[in-house]
Amino acid sequence: MQNRTAYSGGERSAQEDPDSQLTVELASVVSAARRRASRDGDREVDTAHLLHGLLEWDPAVREVFDGGHQVARLLGYLVQRSIGYGLRWHGTVEDSGAVPVVAEGGVPGWSPAAAAAMDGALDRAHARYATRADCLDLLAALVDDPESRAVEVLRRASVDTTRLAARLDGEQRPGPD
Repeated sequence: MQNRTAYSGGERSAQEDPDSQLTVELASVVSAARRRASRDGDREVDTAHLLHGLLEWDPAVREVFDGGHQVARLLGYLVQRSIGYGLRWHGTVEDSGAVPVVAEGGVPGWSPAAAAAMDGALDRAHARYATRADCLDLLAALVDDPESRAVEVLRRASVDTTRLAARLDGEQRPGPD
């Protein structure tokens, strides 16, 4: 049986199930992002696909924004991606330049920036001694790359990404899960 989330990056062994390092909610977000990329005709999951999934799937993610109006605006931009906004991204690889592009050994089906965000989410989880990355870990990792498509969407929706990053860094969450 094939892994539904189909993310396998980082330094983990080939034997290790990537889902074992994600909360159920984050695994659902990753699965939704893959479906959205496929429906949109995109070759790779990018950071905007991940942001869209986060906003749709996790109430904790929606709570870190400045009210429902900001979330609605973000979702509006993300929905428009396939009918106007974001069309310039169609058929291109997201490479924000914030992380070095790996010519070999990249994560198939993932933009370099999206793969780096997933690895960043795992790093954040491990830094707080958690065994699984959660949706807020991924959101924080997305915001850490100022040149990503997700951050472009956030800025277009008038989200202060510096303030959002500080809010996410200040989140007091339980340790190991």
